[in-house]
Amino acid sequence: MHGVSPEQFAEQVAGFLGPYYIALALMNSVMAFFLWKKTEQHVIWRCKLGSASVALTSSLVWVIVAAFYVLLAAASVGAGNSGNLVRIPHFPAWFCEFINQSTGPVIYTLGTTAVLVVLYFFRGFFVKPWVAWAIWNLMFLFLGLSMPDGDFYAIVAKPDNVPIVAMVFMLAFFNWIATAQAVANDRRKEEGLPPAEKENDEKVLVWPDLVYTELVCMIALTAVLILWAVLLQAPLEEPASSVKTPNPSKAPWYFLGLQEMLVYYDPWMAGVVLPTFIIVGLMAIPYIDFNKAGNGYYTIKERKFAYITFQLGFLELWVTLIVLGTLLRGPNWNFFGPYEFWDAHKVEALNNVNLSEYFWQWLLGMSLPRAPVGSGQGVAFGYILAREWLGILLVLGYFIALPPIMAVTVLRKFYQRMGFVRYMTLAMLILFMASLPAKMVLRWMFNLKYIVAIPEYFLNF
Repeated sequence: MHGVSPEQFAEQVAGFLGPYYIALALMNSVMAFFLWKKTEQHVIWRCKLGSASVALTSSLVWVIVAAFYVLLAAASVGAGNSGNLVRIPHFPAWFCEFINQSTGPVIYTLGTTAVLVVLYFFRGFFVKPWVAWAIWNLMFLFLGLSMPDGDFYAIVAKPDNVPIVAMVFMLAFFNWIATAQAVANDRRKEEGLPPAEKENDEKVLVWPDLVYTELVCMIALTAVLILWAVLLQAPLEEPASSVKTPNPSKAPWYFLGLQEMLVYYDPWMAGVVLPTFIIVGLMAIPYIDFNKAGNGYYTIKERKFAYITFQLGFLELWVTLIVLGTLLRGPNWNFFGPYEFWDAHKVEALNNVNLSEYFWQWLLGMSLPRAPVGSGQGVAFGYILAREWLGILLVLGYFIALPPIMAVTVLRKFYQRMGFVRYMTLAMLILFMASLPAKMVLRWMFNLKYIVAIPEYFLNF
C-alpha cells in the first residue's frame, strides 16, 4: 500500500470515494430532474405523450443509477471506517490481472486508434445524449471501482497526475459537444436547412456579453484552483541532485508525448525536428487550407480531411501519448499495467536492430562495412553510405517519391486546388506525422530501431 497499512489505506480511499459517489449521485439526480421537467412540458404544453413516456422512463433510469451510487458511497464509507479494504466495492483481482497481462504499448495504441475509428463511423449513435451520458457514467464508475487498488491509486491520485486524469474527462466532454453540434449541422444540411449557428446570426457585443461571461468563468476557475490547492498537496520534491535521480525521470506533462517519441526516434528527431514541424504545421494551416466550408459553424462531412487529421494528429499522436507517458510508463521507462506495481527492478529484454544490420548480417551473412583504420573522412563517409544505402534510399523514397504518387492518387483533388507549393507543404507535414505510427509499427513487428543509423554524425532516423 506504498508506506501505509491496509487499514489506513482503506480509510484514505474511502474518504475520497464517499464524496465522489455522492457527487455522481447528485449529477444523475439533476439529470433525472431535468428529464422529469421535460416530461411535464411535453404533457402540459405539447401533448406529446410518446416523447413524455420516453423522457419519464429515462428519468427513472437515472434515478436508479443515482441510488446505486448512494449505495456505493455508503458501502465505501462503512468499509473505510472499519478499516476493511476488501469490503470497499472494487474490481475483482482476476479482472485487474487480466487487464495488466493483456495490455501493453501495442494494445494501448491500437486500442485507442480503434476507438477513434468506431467513434468516427458511428458518431451519429454516440452523440445521442443518453448514450453519451451512459458512457460518461461508465468512465466515472471505472475510476471509482479502480481506486481501491493500491497501485492504481498511487498513480492516479498523485498530485502531478490529477490534471491528466481530469484532462481525459474534459476532452471526452468537449469533443462530444463539438461532434454533436457537427452531426446536427450535417443533418440540417441534408434537410436543406442552414447550420444552427446561422439561424440566430445576431450581433453579440463584447460588453456585456463576452466580458461578463469571461468574468464569471474567471471567478469560477479561481474558486476551483483555491479548492484544488486546499485539497491536494503541492507536488514539490527535494532540490535536484546529481547523486539522486528520480526513476522514472519524466518531463512536464505537456512534453511527455515528446518523451514517448524517444522510444522510437533519436533525440534530435523527437526533441527538435518533430516539435518544429508541429509548430510550423500549426502556423501553416491558414495558408494551406483551401476548404472554406465550416467557417463559423461545426461540420464533419464538409471537412472530413481536417477532422480526421485532427483526430489522429492531436488525440491519437499527442494526447494518448501524454496519457501513456504519465500513467503507464514507470521505472526505467518500462510499460506497466494500470493495476501493476511499479517495480524498479523490472527488466524487459529489448533486441532492437537497425535496418543495415538486418540487410548485411541477417540477409547477406556479412559484417557491416567499416572503413579501415586511419582512413580519411571521404573514405569513411563512403563506407557509411555503403552501409546505410538501403535505409537512405527508403527514406528518400518516402519523402521524395510519395508526394507525387499521392498527388495523382489519393490527394489528386488537393493538388489540383492547392497548387505545387501548398500541396508539397501539406504532403511533407502529413508524411512527418505518419512517420511516427510507421516507426511504432516497425518497432513492434520487426524490433527495428533505426532505418538509417549514422551515429558517427549523430544522424539516426
